[in-house]
Amino acid sequence: MSENQSSRLSGFYNLSQPARLAALKAWAALTDEEEAVLAGARGLTLERGEHMVENVAGLYTLPLGIATNFIVNGRETLVPMVIEEPSVIAGASLAAKLARAGGGFVADVDEPVMIGQLQVVDLVVPEAARVDVLRHREELLALANEVDPVLRRLGGGARDLEARVLESTPAGPMLVLHLAYDVRDAMGANAINTACERLAPRVEAITGGRVFLRILSNLADRRRARARVTIPETALAFGEFSGADVAAGIERAWAFAAADPYRAATHNKGIMNGIDAVVLATGNDWRASEAGAHAYAARSGHYTSLSAWRRDGQGQLVGSLELPLALGIVGGATRVHPTAQIALKILRVQTARELAEIVASVGLAQNLAAIRALSTEGIQRGHMSLHARQVAIAAGALGQEITAVADSLIRQGEIRSDRAEVILHELRGQR
Repeated sequence: MSENQSSRLSGFYNLSQPARLAALKAWAALTDEEEAVLAGARGLTLERGEHMVENVAGLYTLPLGIATNFIVNGRETLVPMVIEEPSVIAGASLAAKLARAGGGFVADVDEPVMIGQLQVVDLVVPEAARVDVLRHREELLALANEVDPVLRRLGGGARDLEARVLESTPAGPMLVLHLAYDVRDAMGANAINTACERLAPRVEAITGGRVFLRILSNLADRRRARARVTIPETALAFGEFSGADVAAGIERAWAFAAADPYRAATHNKGIMNGIDAVVLATGNDWRASEAGAHAYAARSGHYTSLSAWRRDGQGQLVGSLELPLALGIVGGATRVHPTAQIALKILRVQTARELAEIVASVGLAQNLAAIRALSTEGIQRGHMSLHARQVAIAAGALGQEITAVADSLIRQGEIRSDRAEVILHELRGQR
């Protein structure tokens, strides 16, 4: 495995699946065992699944594809993505190719500080209880630091304790404590939840109240990831569209999402198409990423775009993305699921910080691909080819029939299951 390898794998899409796997094996120096996992011959077993979730009765498989062309912080990167939706991986790869004209993506992340919440109820004077808690702040932080000595040795642990009173809730006033806890290379849910549990009895003794909920918050706004890209407008030109027109269209499409929550929901869904696919591939919690992202998008009281796209007046399009992103490379499914371990190896990440930088960049790339298509030739053109193949398979097409039926559906402009069944019947009747 050479650090000088390029993620610009020309013709990767046109290779056979075995040839793609061979190229990936060379890129990441995969072992024969790891190659077999990706090929489906080995991997997650029922026995291992039994130790991951309850009531295991089977396994469910999704495709793992590779997004090419990515440069993140000057480093060539191939990105494994697990997703069932057509066009997402192709879109991310195309956007990453466009980004290369400006040097790729630049990304950074905050320190891996998660927030744990303790809800304190049944207080006589909540404001007085708040003062009492803050007076014992150092004691409580020291108590939280006793939870995980290994994490402490690695540089993590409790960082801060905040307290605020919610004066008016449907259940009356309550005190809410926020424990800021550095979880290093973990996602951190188990560590922060354990720390909150440890604090609860002492908080009750200090306040005279009752600690009810004690759990992490998925609005991890102390653990944000940011990605930025600058693309010369000339690199955006294609077909009948000039680079300036494409850039203007992207800016206008973003402005719509910035102002309108109905558009912003779909705009941000496109961002999460990219983010979730990498989060899932690496065994991380994509539901937590979704919850944090959408809550962050509404933090002003108005749901809006997570990204921004503007022309700089000097012939360049500048895009940026910021969102909470709590990811880990240790613990949980990340270290239990064989494919997740291979995904991290392909990404060549050594820290959770590096993983978050790549994931944010993929989110921004996917956003670019979606609004570029929407503002030029329309979203359906690139999407329909793979969608037609899925419809053909669902209708019962096999082998070469799949391509024949899909091509016919596209020519007719009617990509529906009933039409696929008719076409398949006609095709088989000609034999």
